[in-house]
Amino acid sequence: MKYDFTAIEKKWQTRWKEEKTFACKTGDTSKPKFYGLVEFPYPSGNGLHVGHARPYTAMDVVARKKRMDGYNVLFPIGFDAFGLPTENFAIKNHIHPAKVTQDNIENFTKQLHMLGYSFDWDRVVNTTDPSYYKWTQWIFLQLYKHGLAYKTTMPVNWCTSCKCVLANEEVVEGVCERCGAPVIRKEKSQWMLKITAYAQRLIDDLDDLDFIERVKIQQKNWIGRSTGAEVTFKATTGDDIVVYTTRPDTLFGATYMVLSPEHKYIEQWMPLLKNADEVKAYQKAAASKSDLERTELNKEKTGVYLDGVKGINPVNGKEIPIFISDYVLATYGTGAIMAVPAHDDRDWEFAKKFGCEIIEVVSGGEDVQKAAFTAKDETGIMVNSDFLNGMTVKDAIPAITKWLEEKGIGHAQVNYKLRDWVFSRQRYWGEPIPMVWCEKCGWQPIPEDQLPLLLPEVESYEPTDDGESPISKMTDWVNTTCPCCGGPAKRETDTMPQWAGSSWYFLRYMDPHNDKALASKETLDYWSPVDWYNGGMEHTTLHLLYSRFWHKFLYDIGVVPTKEPYKKRTSHGMILGEGGEKMSKSRGNVVNPNDIIDQYGADTMRTYIMFIGDFEKAAAWSANAVKGCKRFLDRVWNLATEQEHVGEEYSKVNEVAVHKAIKKVSEDIEAMKFNTAIAALMSLVNDFYANGASRGDMKALLLMLSPFAPHMCEELWEMAGYGGQVCLQPWPEYDEAKTVTATVQMAVQVSGKVKANIQVPADASDEDVVAAALAEPKIVKLEEGMQLVKTIVVKGKLVSLIFKPKA
Repeated sequence: MKYDFTAIEKKWQTRWKEEKTFACKTGDTSKPKFYGLVEFPYPSGNGLHVGHARPYTAMDVVARKKRMDGYNVLFPIGFDAFGLPTENFAIKNHIHPAKVTQDNIENFTKQLHMLGYSFDWDRVVNTTDPSYYKWTQWIFLQLYKHGLAYKTTMPVNWCTSCKCVLANEEVVEGVCERCGAPVIRKEKSQWMLKITAYAQRLIDDLDDLDFIERVKIQQKNWIGRSTGAEVTFKATTGDDIVVYTTRPDTLFGATYMVLSPEHKYIEQWMPLLKNADEVKAYQKAAASKSDLERTELNKEKTGVYLDGVKGINPVNGKEIPIFISDYVLATYGTGAIMAVPAHDDRDWEFAKKFGCEIIEVVSGGEDVQKAAFTAKDETGIMVNSDFLNGMTVKDAIPAITKWLEEKGIGHAQVNYKLRDWVFSRQRYWGEPIPMVWCEKCGWQPIPEDQLPLLLPEVESYEPTDDGESPISKMTDWVNTTCPCCGGPAKRETDTMPQWAGSSWYFLRYMDPHNDKALASKETLDYWSPVDWYNGGMEHTTLHLLYSRFWHKFLYDIGVVPTKEPYKKRTSHGMILGEGGEKMSKSRGNVVNPNDIIDQYGADTMRTYIMFIGDFEKAAAWSANAVKGCKRFLDRVWNLATEQEHVGEEYSKVNEVAVHKAIKKVSEDIEAMKFNTAIAALMSLVNDFYANGASRGDMKALLLMLSPFAPHMCEELWEMAGYGGQVCLQPWPEYDEAKTVTATVQMAVQVSGKVKANIQVPADASDEDVVAAALAEPKIVKLEEGMQLVKTIVVKGKLVSLIFKPKA
């Protein structure tokens, strides 16, 4: 009988959809709950790609097994549909972003069904739906009311083509990552969220989470906690220059200072500077770079000496030169640093380039004129440092900090690299920020009962030349009344960033149709937290950090029952093109899932994408390996349809192999070792071809294979008459005692050459193995006239016998 995958897959996808096979029930206390989450897709015009299929298939396999394990499984999907790519596509093609979004979601939904994912389709969320973004706006209002949303003027990255603010991560080598146009720095009034208020908690609470280690490290590095001291230096102008340093012990070695090009004193001192034109030119060049580019460690250090003003080292009164350099950021610390070139690699490079003095204050390294000595442990002893001399670095840090505090020129300080979240976007396709400006009352929140504040219909969603949102031109929408005094007011015309809708979407899945709250207390109590969240490594910093921040805030105000949103977080490797290159249109190596499904079927696509390699690592696509997975499924189909299977129990000859496979596949799915789980099933199929298989054997195979190849397994299950749907059956159990082979075959070597094979119990002692070998007729014959002098037993594999002639 032919394996007609197209007809079979369509049949079961239709049935699952009509019967709502994968709908879950909130509050079912008869089963433990399991909430498995994948990152919802951005519905682009290109459709689903293999980059989506790998994590989605993986979590679908996990979700399907959890159902069979007896869990009440929430496995939802939705669409992260606001944002710049859709807006840019809409502008280029003259189609409204809402229409683009609708078309793309329809295409994505069709593709997701084609792959047989067991999503609960009654819970789909769409971030552009007013019934959804009503609650995104509501959360913003709560942040504002609790002092965590504020508006301020700050320097931002401005794309000269997209005409909007870009995050640092969106600027590469001075140009926009999306369009390639130059990016400049400009001052803009922006809404900010005070994520820095949660910095320490975002670090501390990682300890309680089952996140893979590299994700925890990325989170901690992004937050960037450091301990040190703030120290006040004087300038020769009399101004106080406050610096932050993690090495206050090295103050006696501070031989110059560096300010950020944007530091407030630069403009103030400009009339005093003999090289003001050079300073201004450097400031302009620095304004075209993103913060990430400016702080890149391996880039060449640049800077300009401020000729006319000097700093004064507070511990010894020495005058030291001051420079500006773009590696110092106005937004980190105080925007000023003291430089100790003898004990900091970056300062040493800068000092060598600009001819600054290098003074050793920590001994224990080589010649500091040749390289900086940066050790901070017990190996470093203070020198040339007055009262600190002879101390270790570890002891010197608290000693100098205490001295600074006593003198009133410094104090201990904890700093974070993390900056407050720039929340405004000067674009159309985003959630309106629910605030109004009144000349009399200032910024006022829209009353909650007026939410959602709908995104207005506009004729033009082109970015404006003045840097304002296209919405700003809609005077009828902009002009409103103040909720506080009733006088004339104007709505905020900036919109929220794409990060907003994705910072809480996992909560809405729990109760997607609630119009009274973002989700009811009952549903939040039942489903929280997400048990297992899988997503890309590219989202383990910002998205993970932002959503953890919002969740902690919602926890603080009593909305959610857990302080963390996700109990477990795993990440997957990228799928590369044939030959190991990154997939891209320009290389012509992009794999379209539709093509694979048309040619080989969704089950082959699913099986291959789980078999492709270690889930956490990048793997190269192989057209030949896809065919290999199709051949495996063909073998299963033929085994099930062309051979007779008798007996509801496991057959004696396959019993151990079946129990071993159940154990292996069960453990490997939990550990995301999908490739080795499939390999174990392939091995079991080989055993069944060699030994024949009972109905009981085949039943176990179909149960284990069904999370990977669900359509085919449902069809074979139905054809065999086992009853019900395979996806709703209990997962097979294994007997640990039966996972051990009863007997093993061992080779017998004599003087290094194999002379016989013996069958012995798998748990036989070395003495019993040797006795069995010596009893083997071939060995008995070789032993005549010889004396056994040595034996070596390699457990389960071979026994080596060494004889010598009898004296």
